[in-house]
Amino acid sequence: MRRIAIYGKGGIGKSTVSSNISDAISDMGFRVLQIGCDPKADSTKLLMGGKAPDTVLDRMREGNVSLDDVVHDTGRNVFCVECGGPKPGTGCAGRGIIAAFDQLEDLNAIEVIKPDVIIYDVLGDVVCGGFAMPIRNGYAKEVFVVTSGEMMSLYAADNIRQAVEGFGEDGYAEFGGLIQNSRGIDDENEIVDKAASEMNSRVIYRLPRNQAVQDAEAAGMTVVRHAPDSEMAKNYRLLAEEILRKSEDSEGGMRLKK
Repeated sequence: MRRIAIYGKGGIGKSTVSSNISDAISDMGFRVLQIGCDPKADSTKLLMGGKAPDTVLDRMREGNVSLDDVVHDTGRNVFCVECGGPKPGTGCAGRGIIAAFDQLEDLNAIEVIKPDVIIYDVLGDVVCGGFAMPIRNGYAKEVFVVTSGEMMSLYAADNIRQAVEGFGEDGYAEFGGLIQNSRGIDDENEIVDKAASEMNSRVIYRLPRNQAVQDAEAAGMTVVRHAPDSEMAKNYRLLAEEILRKSEDSEGGMRLKK
C-alpha cells in the first residue's frame, strides 16, 4: 500500500491535481482512497461528479457514524473521504482532522477498503496540529507539494519541506519534491527550479496551464474523466506514474500495471 500526501497553499490547485492523480492511478488498475484534509471539504468534488460528499465531522456531530456514511464509492475503484471542519468560528480545523482520522481508525476504514494507494490531500498554509498528521503520525510515506512560481506558494512549500525534515528523524514521511502547477507568470520554470534547489529538492513534474482543467471543473469532473484523450489528461497520467515510481523506489514492491 502506497501512502502519499499532497500538500499545497490554499487555492494553488492541489485538490484538482490530487483528484486527477487518483483517477489516473485507478486507470492503471489500482484501488485508490483519497482523503480530503481541507476544512472546505472540496477535495473530492471532481471525483464525485461535482457534489461535495458528507464529511466525517458532519456525521460525527449527528452521531452513530458508519463506514458507508463517510467512505464514498465512485464506482471506478476510487473511494472518497472528506474529513470536514468545524462550523465557522466555532473550533480548530486541525483538531477536526485529528478527530476525523481517529474516527476512520475506529471504523477500520483502511482494513475494509483495502486500497493499493492512499492520497491525502492536505492544506499546507499552516503545518501544525491536524494538518501535520499525515507527516508526523506515519500515515503518509511520501510528501509532495503543489506550487507555482508565486512567492506565497513557494513560501508554503518550504514550510512543508521544513516540517517533513523536522519529523524525519522519527522515521515518518519523506519529502518527495515539488509539483509545478503552472500559472503562466514570467520565468516561472526558472523561479521554481531555483526554489527547489534551495530546498535541496527537485521539481518532479511541471503541469502546464491548460483550459481543459477549467472545462472539466465546470462539468464537475477530472480532466482524466472529462477529456481522457487530451494532452492535459496525458500530463496527469505521467505525473501519477512518476509519483508511483518514487513510491516504488522508497518502499519497493509496487509495479505499474499495464
